[in-house]
Amino acid sequence: MSHTVKEKPKLLARVRRIRGQLEGIERALEAEKGCADVLHQIVAARGALTGLMREVMEEHINSHITHPQDPGDGTREQGAAELIAILRSYMK
Repeated sequence: MSHTVKEKPKLLARVRRIRGQLEGIERALEAEKGCADVLHQIVAARGALTGLMREVMEEHINSHITHPQDPGDGTREQGAAELIAILRSYMK
């Protein structure tokens, strides 16, 4: 079972909180709040996204690289390659 399926309720709750934060940014912009207020909300949303990414990434490493189901089936190499591709995309 995929770790994202196993942790689905927890991950979805985090995504919903992030959505709420993004909607808060939108409301602040529409209400013409000060730039400092908007920046604080952006920082909070970015931190929440980073936390979500960290959690999913940690589980990916543990499930597919550190403790794969069958270490001889190429799962470890595939998991590492997927993670490298994601990190390259993220760090552009």
